Amino acid sequence: MINRRLVIIGGGSAGMAAAIKAYELGERDILIIEKNAYLGGILNQCIHNGFGLHEFKEELTGPEFMTRFSDKVKELGIDYRLESNVLSISNDKVVTYTNAKEGLVEVQAEAIILTTGCYERNAGAIQIPGDRPSGVYTAGQAQLYVNCYGYLVGKRVFILGSGDIGLIMARRMTLEGAKVLGVAELMPYSAGLNRNIVQCLKDYDIPLYLSHTVKQVIGDSHLEKVVIAKVDEKMQFIPGTEIEFECDCLLLSVGLLPNVDLFNKLPLSFSKTRGAKVTQAMESEIPGIFSAGNVLHVHDLVDYVVEEAREAAEGAVNYLHGELTRKGHVYDVNPGVGINYVVPQKLYIDDVKNLAHLSLEWQDQ
Repeated sequence: MINRRLVIIGGGSAGMAAAIKAYELGERDILIIEKNAYLGGILNQCIHNGFGLHEFKEELTGPEFMTRFSDKVKELGIDYRLESNVLSISNDKVVTYTNAKEGLVEVQAEAIILTTGCYERNAGAIQIPGDRPSGVYTAGQAQLYVNCYGYLVGKRVFILGSGDIGLIMARRMTLEGAKVLGVAELMPYSAGLNRNIVQCLKDYDIPLYLSHTVKQVIGDSHLEKVVIAKVDEKMQFIPGTEIEFECDCLLLSVGLLPNVDLFNKLPLSFSKTRGAKVTQAMESEIPGIFSAGNVLHVHDLVDYVVEEAREAAEGAVNYLHGELTRKGHVYDVNPGVGINYVVPQKLYIDDVKNLAHLSLEWQDQ
């Protein structure tokens, strides 16, 4: 059994930002555990710009943004493990991970910050009707294949979902020589940023079908066609609105879910975000276990992920110093009219040193 003061699970932007902040606050015994062969997480495949406007007052690509953090981690000498899969977290903060070099390792942590990000909803999750051929990818999978491995996943592409990654992949696939036939969005408005709608669709004359979704997937071994149709206010298909597209690739940009698998066996409550309920210090219901970033709730910008990770790091360091008491007045924070969710869900007033930051999502109008 190895003893460590602070263990951070996930070496993406949140994990690195938390580690750097904890170091700046005086903590030296820090271990980052990352499943991939490199730090940075999904930012490594996000080669488009638009990152860092808040954090660095510059417009950076994903790799440029994450490199500033990974360089700092290495400069400070913060310990990390790559290609290491965390198998479990126990109530008493034992982290079990495995890798090819060390084998099975148990770490007794004094504090833990979970920064494992989120994962994409796939075809099975949204129960697309029709065949199950190859050629159906999540937008993030396609982004990885194209940007990191140089593999074009299709030549005639249709995209379901107008989230930012879906929009960005519409442009990316076009630039790589594919024909993007259109983007369908279930809602009567796009879920992406307006600048991405303009720069990724309108600039390339890619049609956007609002209030439409995929009605049928057609293909034997490989995708041959998709059929979309318009939906009414009750999300039911409207007969006679079907449009058929011959394509060899369907990309799904249909939402992200916090990757809280390591929390599932712990006695924790979860919020509407599907992340763990936390205090203003980003501390879960188990003292000493924190979470931040997209594993807590899905953020619009990575800059906001970094800010929240720093709050978790400050909370963890305060916990290690015995300064998180959970005493005094406590208030439940509940979403009001027009608000979908709010983070954190509890405020311990005696533990608030400065301002308590609230993150919220407005309900769809």
